[in-house]
Amino acid sequence: MALYWFLLSFLFHSLYAHNDFFTSIGQMTDLLYTEKDLVISLKEYIRQEENRLEQVKEWADKLDSLTNTATQDPEGFLGHPVNAFKLMKRLNSEWGDLESLVLKDTTNGFISNLTMQRQFFPTDEDQTGAAKALLRLQDTYQLSANTISNGDLPGVVHKSRMTVADCFELGKIAYSEADYYHTELWMAQALTQLDEFEESTIEKVTVMDYLSYAIYQQGELERALELTKRMLKLDPNHQRANGNLKYFEFQLEKQRKAEAEKKEQEDKKREKKVLDKRDAQRKRSKDPLPERKKYEMLCRGEGIKLTPRRQSRLFCRYFNNNRNPLLLLAPVKQEDEWDRPRIVRYHDIISESEIKTVKELAKPRLRRATISNPITGVLETAPYRISKSAWLSGFEHSTIEKINQRIEDVTGLEMDTAEELQVANYGVGGQYEPHFDFGRKDEPDAFKELGTGNRIATWLFYMSDVAAGGATVFPDVGAAVWPKKGTAVFWYNLFASGEGDYSTRHAACPVLVGNKWVSNKWIHERGQEFRRPCAVSEME
Repeated sequence: MALYWFLLSFLFHSLYAHNDFFTSIGQMTDLLYTEKDLVISLKEYIRQEENRLEQVKEWADKLDSLTNTATQDPEGFLGHPVNAFKLMKRLNSEWGDLESLVLKDTTNGFISNLTMQRQFFPTDEDQTGAAKALLRLQDTYQLSANTISNGDLPGVVHKSRMTVADCFELGKIAYSEADYYHTELWMAQALTQLDEFEESTIEKVTVMDYLSYAIYQQGELERALELTKRMLKLDPNHQRANGNLKYFEFQLEKQRKAEAEKKEQEDKKREKKVLDKRDAQRKRSKDPLPERKKYEMLCRGEGIKLTPRRQSRLFCRYFNNNRNPLLLLAPVKQEDEWDRPRIVRYHDIISESEIKTVKELAKPRLRRATISNPITGVLETAPYRISKSAWLSGFEHSTIEKINQRIEDVTGLEMDTAEELQVANYGVGGQYEPHFDFGRKDEPDAFKELGTGNRIATWLFYMSDVAAGGATVFPDVGAAVWPKKGTAVFWYNLFASGEGDYSTRHAACPVLVGNKWVSNKWIHERGQEFRRPCAVSEME
């Protein structure tokens, strides 16, 4: 048994040496099996405990009947020598046995299992990361708190509702980040569910306390005051509510005097303030993404539509890359996704068995995806890239070598100078906000250590279907490419002149429902001199 726990501990250590569970759905699935094992252990503890209590109950019932009879005629009862002997025996031996039974600790197995596995549990960072992911999905896909709480998401198979405590926790995490916009949404949802008589250990007054402060912080004094009065009806002695009541009344009186001077203008300002709450929160949090609105619209499928004339120039075809010998008898299916920049999709370009092999090779190595700090050049994690990745070389498995060769055959580009195949699995609300794959002029040393020049092109495999969300979008041009298992998309990051194509700035939208697996190949300039000759014009 000791050997079993040692091996199990070693296995978990190898699996969870690097946590950040919320950044990879693929690795998060292991936690379900951990929890299942704990439930089995807990049920075994309950079985043992019920068995112990049943023995105690049988003893109590037997003694209850015996003592009731004996106490009706104590002397007569003990006049029987057998009864006298049995009384001595019970009090001297059997009650001691019962004491041992009552004190018997049946928790050892369960507690040992729980203690051993707890060291590999998700951390506060994981819980906060998963909570922020829900808030991100709420904003990107314009979902109400009620919709998320009811579990009414598109493509959902395993519907799950949120409790008052769940909503309250989400609101508290937003509050801790001074995100009063989301604090209000989720505390209001918790209050609604309490008003609908959902049972919870969370008290209404506690929820209202957070909610009124969040509303006040967003400048809505009247609503904050109204909520504070409601709090005091439930708890007239609430110290903070009594203090806030006086403060809110004082501030509201000042506001009304100011409004009397410029009523019409102030009414417009106040209306705008209500309508633009999320924008105000973005300003407070110093959101660094200028194109966020356009990016989120594209993620929702509200992108720019190509004109009929541009659409008419997009085709599907069987492609053999200028009669490449390896593609003559088996040309690939190529579809134009966008014209400028040119983005093409290849259908049925990676098989189910190849996808399985790539996942199996990558999963044990998945680590939190990093970005290169543009100032220091140091690799670091970032809140705008929520995924885990692993790198696979063609030398370690024939499948990877075969995939690399296929990319070379289809693109006509040299793979010897390309980066290894990067496999990525996205986490809860997994995303990668708008970025460039190539190094810009203000990043002259971006790929200096590789010695292979800039990233000339990107090849991206979709290795899973995604029930909702997860598109690859190009905010500058309005293009959106949706995941389809077994396909790949390809585009050039650089013009033939070597200048960067800034229209290729792209993003991976948050995964709303599902598990997104991708793998990509970043192809570099060196080795392409005769395969993609330089152009004379800078923008060619």
